[in-house]
Parts: sequence; structure tokens; C-alpha cells
Amino acid sequence: MAFVYVCYTLPSARMRSSSSDAFGGNFLSGIWIGAGPSGRAGSGNLRGVCWMPRRSLDDLNRPLHSIELIATDVFDTLLLRNGLSRRSRVIAGEKIFARFLQGQGSPMCPDELIRARLLAEKMAYRALNMGGGRGEVCLSDVISRQAAILGLSRTVIEKRIAIEIEVEKRALFANGDFAMLLRRHRQAGVRVVAITDTGLSGEKVGELIDHFHGPGLLDEIYSSADMKASKRQGDLFSLVLKAESVDASRALHIGDDLLADCLVPKSMGIQTIHMPKNRLKRLVSRGNGALAEGLRQVKSGSGSRRAIPPIGDQVHFGEHVFGPIVAEFCLFLWLYGQQASSDRDATMLFCARGGLGIREAFERLQSVLDLPLSLKRENILISRLIAARSAVAARSPAVLDELAREFECASFAAVAHALGNGSCDLPDKWQQVFDASRFFDMLDTTAGSAVAQDIDSQNDCFKIHIGQIAGDAKRIILCDTGLYGSTQRLLSAGLPEHRFETVQFARCNYKGLSEDHFPNVAGLVVEDRFYNPFKTRTVVLRYWHIIESLFEPAIPSVKTLSMGHDGMVIGNSGEIRFGRLDPAAGNPLLTGALRYIDGLSSGAQVLGDADRAWQRLKQAIINPSKADVIALGVAPRSVDFGRGEFIATVAPATRAGMARKLMAVKSQLWREGAIAQEFPRLKPALLRAVGMAHVLRGFSAKLNR
Repeated sequence: MAFVYVCYTLPSARMRSSSSDAFGGNFLSGIWIGAGPSGRAGSGNLRGVCWMPRRSLDDLNRPLHSIELIATDVFDTLLLRNGLSRRSRVIAGEKIFARFLQGQGSPMCPDELIRARLLAEKMAYRALNMGGGRGEVCLSDVISRQAAILGLSRTVIEKRIAIEIEVEKRALFANGDFAMLLRRHRQAGVRVVAITDTGLSGEKVGELIDHFHGPGLLDEIYSSADMKASKRQGDLFSLVLKAESVDASRALHIGDDLLADCLVPKSMGIQTIHMPKNRLKRLVSRGNGALAEGLRQVKSGSGSRRAIPPIGDQVHFGEHVFGPIVAEFCLFLWLYGQQASSDRDATMLFCARGGLGIREAFERLQSVLDLPLSLKRENILISRLIAARSAVAARSPAVLDELAREFECASFAAVAHALGNGSCDLPDKWQQVFDASRFFDMLDTTAGSAVAQDIDSQNDCFKIHIGQIAGDAKRIILCDTGLYGSTQRLLSAGLPEHRFETVQFARCNYKGLSEDHFPNVAGLVVEDRFYNPFKTRTVVLRYWHIIESLFEPAIPSVKTLSMGHDGMVIGNSGEIRFGRLDPAAGNPLLTGALRYIDGLSSGAQVLGDADRAWQRLKQAIINPSKADVIALGVAPRSVDFGRGEFIATVAPATRAGMARKLMAVKSQLWREGAIAQEFPRLKPALLRAVGMAHVLRGFSAKLNR
């Protein structure tokens, strides 16, 4: 029997899947395995090193005198798959479900069922991972949410779960030889249990095992869905060891997943046997999944789609184009919130300003489609400036590159004026060009102490505000428009005592700064580096300011906080509590979007309309007509961060020469709109050139990954 040693850190759902290590071993989610020099565990300061016997399946042919408990994984170990991918199984199940609903007098298109199921799963796992990865996504919850957004009765949930089991029976077959070995050890007095990470309950897993192996194979089945804990985090193993009253060193676990079934239990002192899935079978399964999804996309896209006619005013554009897009985002947000609500210490805070418009749409969608959500929700007085103060007060270096980007070529005094209250009389050296590396030292000077005091005072007020609206919540979910997630990055750096995460419409590192905070930032609609012509939804990255303008109410950005007469924190932006402010006032695009939501009948309508709406929005942004330029024209955008300057999204037409006009287009926030306005005759050629440039950039990005 050979020996290996394991050096590990606590596994996390967010760790990278693999990378190389200087010792010549391999990292997999934070766990390092390899041979030490001269047969030792290495000469460095390695933590968590332990010697473990390397077992193989041959060991099961002999008595296991030191083992009191054998635990086996289920899927791809005790039960093997025939090559049908998960995607294929979901599609097959939803088609059967559609036939059942047809017979019940509730006809539903199979593609609508498939899309709703996949969305419910995707958002549930996203919320689970963003919350730390502990727990499990239960199939019953996924199907319940799928039914809710499609307007189906809860009475069909059990039938859909039964269909899931029947589909699994067609896609599985017994690992008979392995089961025979387990029976032999069970007859010898060793307890044999199953431990599985799955959305199925232990009862349903047992039904599948009995179907293929007959009764009496196992003493107990431990499902992550039942235990609300997973093998990958190690929590499920701990619960099983406690329930079985057995020491880790006297337990043996067998499974196919290198991380969940081998490295994690081994790091806990459990002996393991790795039964890797055949590589060819993995490739066949992936190919099957890609083929199934490709055929589904072709079929769903081949039907005739009613095009959205030309729209001449902003309210109608908001209703017919942004309405379905906003409603789709709200469905995503509801699905995310449903999973997050399983964490009783969670609260969702909608960020001023854009989050206020999001919440108005979100609450209306919940009411119209009868989608209740128990998750606590409040509006929060926040801006990048407020968050930056928290990071500055904590002297976090994370704020320095943000300030350097925002105040390039400005003076130290300009930065001090933005972060402080602007009343400090600063000496001449504060008129020097801002250098982020010197900023904290400047704050520590006599003159800088007054600025620092202003910053600390405002930050103390913000801390009180957080306490008033979030209470003792351990998981604070910020909801905002996007893109980079600066607020998340700065708040996490400035207030490490709180656990923040951010869900937003889109996420994109357009700043080229650190992405260390990205595991805590989810773009529910778009996550990409830049606009990709082959991904319709990424078109918002070509004209992001239209999304911000869509959701933001006509109030100033939050700059200063103070204590109100009632002891509640207030801001310069005025009253923002839900129901006290109408975010759509003076905002025709949001007015139209809310009108669409008010007329909804089901989530299926949203999913169908959204596809057409995204195509129409893409056309309006990358190849705008005169009507589109009018509909998507927004007021000049504030540069924000405590400054009063504004920038026009499309500058007014000028009589400048051709060369100067072309140069000016580069500085426009919406370049396609500027081209349509300035060059009506050359527009087709210029827009084709811009489009080709984006195509080439997309191919270049793929080649350089």
C-alpha cells in the first residue's frame, strides 16, 4: 500500500479549478497533492500536511479490519450514466412535462418550460455560490420556482419530480461489480452508506438505487439536499461522521470526483478511493449536451417571431423594448432572491440611484405575477463617493487606483474637496497633481487631518445608516445597475466586518483594474469583457449609459449624509425609502417599462417578449435610425464622484470639418448614435466598419485566452 501526503486549505466554491505549484504538485480548489523531496512532506512551512494510505479498489477484495464505515458516492460511482448529458435529460423531462400539462388543460410550450427550468437552476446556483457555497440547491425548490414564474399550480411539482426520476432511470445503469463488493463488506458487519451531492432527496436517491440494485444494499443515504451541506465544502462529511458516531480515520469514502470524493475527505482524515470517470465518457456526455442545446436553440429560433415595429417616442420604446428586458432582469433577481432567502441572515439593499428604479420594477413584477419573496429589502443611501470614504477611512489601498482613475490630472485639493465637505483651507502643496501613492501621507499632515476628519465623520454616519437598514444581517446583497462593481470593492475594503455581495444588470471590467472582487459581483444579465456581436445582450456595453439612465430617478447622486430629526440618517438626495419616491417621474423610458410590467399575465410572456426586445435594442444601438436616436437620447450624464460636471452622451451636431467630426466621434458615449447624427449619408459604411472592428476584436480575444 503506497502513501501520499496532502497539503490543503479549506476548499471554496470560488477557488480556481487548477493551477501549478512551485513544488511540482497540483492545486485543485486549494488542495495540493504531490510527492515531497526525499519522501518527506516538504521543507517549507506547509500547513495541514498529513500522511494518508493510498487505497485502490483492489483493497475492497480483502477484509478491511480498520474500517467501520464505507461511504460511497452515488452518481457515476454506484450508478453509472449511459452518456446522456444533464442538458439532454432536462430537455427530455420538460417535453414529457409539457405533454402532461397539455392533458391537464394547461398547455405550455416545451421551450418555455426548458428555459424557465434552466434559469431557475442557474440563478439558484449563482446565489448559493455567492453566499459562500454552503448548502445545496434542492430540485423541489427549482421546480417550485419554475412553476411560479410560469404561473403553474404548485400541485404539479410532485408530478414533475416523478418525471425527473423516470428520466434518470432511463439514463442510468447499475455498477454491479462494485455493488457486489459493498454487499460483501456489509455482510461482514461494516456499515455501508451513500453520501451524495444532489438536488434530490435521500428518499428519491434511494428509489433510484433500489430500482437498479434492489433493496438492502445500503444502511443509510445522506443527501446534500436533505442535510443542507455539501461534500465539496466538507460539511456533509462532518455531519455523516457525527451521525454514524465513527472516527474519520476509520471511515472509507469512494467516489468519482477528485475534489469532492477524494481530496476534501482525505484532508479531513478520511481514507478514500478515487474512481475517476472515463475521460471518453466525459467527452461523449459534453458533446451530447452541446448537441442537445444546439438543436433546442435552432428549434426555438426557427419559429416566426413578431418583429417590433418602428417606435417614435420614448414611452412606447420603454414599453415595447425595455419593458420585456427589465421584466426579464426582475425575474432573474427574484430567482436569485428566492435562493438567497434560505439564508435567514440575508437582506437585499437597493442602491441609490439606479437601484431605486430597479426596485420599483421588481416590486411591481412580484405583485403582478404573484411572486412573493420573504427576503428583507430596503433602499440604501450609497454612491461610489460614499463607498470610497469607507475605504479611505480604513486606509485601504483598493481605493487608490479608483481615485487615480477618476481624478487623473486633477489636484490633491480636488480629491480632498470631493471626499471632504469642501470647507478646508488647504496649503499650496495640495494644488499639486494628484499622486495616489502619496494621498494617505497627505491626509496624515496637519492640513490633511481636517479632510480626514470630514471623511471619518461621513463614514461614521454611513455605518449608522447600514445598521439602521440592515440590522444584524450577516449577508448583505447590494442591488445596482453595474458595471465594474466599484461600490462592492470599496465597501468590502472599508467595512470588512460586513459580508457584501452585489447583484447587478451587467458586470464588465471596463476600467482594467483588479478583479479580486468579481467573485462577489454577479451580472445577472451580462458578464463579458466587451461587446460581442455574437452575444446579443452584450450590446448594452456599447451604450451602457442608456441602462443607467433607464433606472435612475431624477435625484442627485448621494454626496453627504446627516442625522435627521427622527434619528434616521438622511442624504442630500432626499427621501429614497420605497413608496416615498416615484423613480419614473420625468423618466419616459422607465414609465413605459413599468406600463409593460403592469400588463403582464405570466413569466412565459416575459421570456418570449424579451428575445424580440433584445434584438430590437441591438438594432437601435448599433444601427440607429433617426427615431432610435431620439428614443435613446438621454440627458447629459454626471461624472459623479463628488463633482458637478456633466458629459453629453451624443454631442449636438456641429458644422466642423469631416476630420474633426470623425475625431470627435471617439469621445462620444454612444458612438453609433453620434455617427447617425453627424454622418447620415456615410452612416451605413461607417457603422459596418465599426461592426467589423468589434467582430475582429471578439475573435482576437478568443485566440488570446
